[in-house]
Formats: sequence, structure tokens, C-alpha cells
Amino acid sequence: MSPPQLAPLHQDLRPGWPEIIAAGITYAVMYRFGPPLAENAAGDSGVIQGLALAALSGVMGLLAFFAAFAVRLRSWSAFGVKAAPRRWMFIAVGCGLAAIVLTETVSLIVVQLVGTGAGDVQGVYRSAASAGPLALTLQLIFIAVLTPVGEELAFRAVLTNALSRYGHWVSGIVSTLVFAVVHLDLVGTPKLNLVLIPALIVGGINAFLFLKTKSVWPGIIVHAINNGLITLLSLAG
Repeated sequence: MSPPQLAPLHQDLRPGWPEIIAAGITYAVMYRFGPPLAENAAGDSGVIQGLALAALSGVMGLLAFFAAFAVRLRSWSAFGVKAAPRRWMFIAVGCGLAAIVLTETVSLIVVQLVGTGAGDVQGVYRSAASAGPLALTLQLIFIAVLTPVGEELAFRAVLTNALSRYGHWVSGIVSTLVFAVVHLDLVGTPKLNLVLIPALIVGGINAFLFLKTKSVWPGIIVHAINNGLITLLSLAG
């Protein structure tokens, strides 16, 4: 029996356009039909709607990633699902805290300049978080664990990773802008809202971290810290 054929050392195993297309179609379908279904299923309950939408944001990312992964069934490491150097994990914690400060500062400036007309579509998330210990626990699991994992796998492991063959600037800017755009109002007609600010900040930081470390884990840490602290801070607002 002949030995297994090894891939040439020069072969680029990063995802490419087939993976981007597969992930994009899957995410677009979920983006179009998922939120209205979650809203209708929740009825008049803002708590259930907030929990459902928080869970959905993570599920959308996971389904998009696995659709991309299934295209050519490459190794996990080709998508950046691998350990990062320890020092970058500590750097990620600092970046997560810095993202919160920067988001709050920029949001305050924007509100002062243009008022609250931009809106904040995450009021249902606050409703869920403030509905008692069980609802808060579930909301933190969905928004600070499931969502960071799903979105980082979709947007960094697939999109940022695939676009990196065109250069880090192209990859970082394009993937960050796409990540921000999908954070429009998911229910009804998409429109501008204050959520674009943390999406741009976190998206930019995490694109940089992924391109620097080739691992999704630093970005997941930043994303988890950002989402978790924003949820907890909203309770004091």
C-alpha cells in the first residue's frame, strides 16, 4: 500500500471564495428569516425576544462557519481554530477592556452630536438581562459566549482569513465593514443604529488580532469581554 500523499508545503490551505460564498449565503438566509421568526415566536414578551435574538446571533455565525467548513473539509487550524501565544491572550483581555472604554466614549460623542436619532436596537437585550437571575444568566451565555464564538468563526475564521491573501489592509478593512453592516437592525427594514459603533471597534480589533496571531481565540476573548460587560453595564443604566 502506497504512503498517503502529503500536501505540498507551498499549498495555501486558507479558506477562499467558495467558503466565503457558502458562509455568506447561509448567513444571509438566516439574517433574512431568523429574526422575524424569533420575534413572532416571542410574541409580546421582550424578555423571550431578547434571549431568542441573542442566541440567534451566535447560531447564525456557527451555521455560516460550518457551511464554509463543509465546502472542502479542511483542518480546523486552516481556519485559525488553534492555540494562540499566551501573551496574545493577555493582550486580548486588555483589548477587550479598551474596546469598552472606546465604545462608550465614541457613543457619547455621537449622541451629543446627533442626538439619539440613530437609535439603539438592543433594548430587547436589556429587557432580557434585567428580568431576573435566570434570564441574566441565559443572556450572558448567549451574548457573551455563544455569540462571540459563532461570529468570530464566521467573520474572522472565514472572511478575514480568506481575504488575507489580498493583503492585511484589504482583509482587515473589508471584513470589519461587513461585520458592522450585519449589525444593522435585524428586525424590519435594516437601518443605522448605535450598535454600529462597537461593531466597528470590536471588528477592527479582532481583525488585527486574527491577522497577527492566525487564531480566533484572542478575538473571541475580546468579543466576550465586550458583550458581557456591555450587558452588565446596561443594568446600571
